[in-house]
Amino acid sequence: MTSTSTPPGLARFNALEEHAALAALHEACASTAWARHLLAGRPYPAPEALYAASDAATAELTTEDLAEAMAGHPPIGRPRPGDPTSAREQSGMAGAADGLRAEMLELNLAYQERFGHVFLICATGRSGEEMRDAVRERIGNPPEREREIVRTELGKINRIRLARLVEEDA
Repeated sequence: MTSTSTPPGLARFNALEEHAALAALHEACASTAWARHLLAGRPYPAPEALYAASDAATAELTTEDLAEAMAGHPPIGRPRPGDPTSAREQSGMAGAADGLRAEMLELNLAYQERFGHVFLICATGRSGEEMRDAVRERIGNPPEREREIVRTELGKINRIRLARLVEEDA
């Protein structure tokens, strides 16, 4: 079902055995429900179809599914050691001054205490100051509003990670 317009990475993903495809999807998002939804839609004719399936799956995530997805994300400013994905995505904090790093740690802890999960933001392309300003702004949100913002941010992150998956060379 691969056409000449199907990127090589997407063709490889479509052809993976189920367990390998599930593992690849879990690299993008820790939600099992999201990954199973995308797995069920294979083969995808084009990246846009995969992204649309991701958007639909993200929209359907329950509170528990969102919690599972967020558990796969380290706090902003503290990427997991040896995890190039989180380090790349959080590169805006890499050169941040010590004061900004300390402030982000404090804000992350306050946010987590308030909402019960990490502060989730699509950090790609954002500076440390932008991420700090976002957590300052969002910490006062009602939980229901924050959950929907988290869902939107998760959708952005998932799209970026899926794009990397379907565009990568062998």
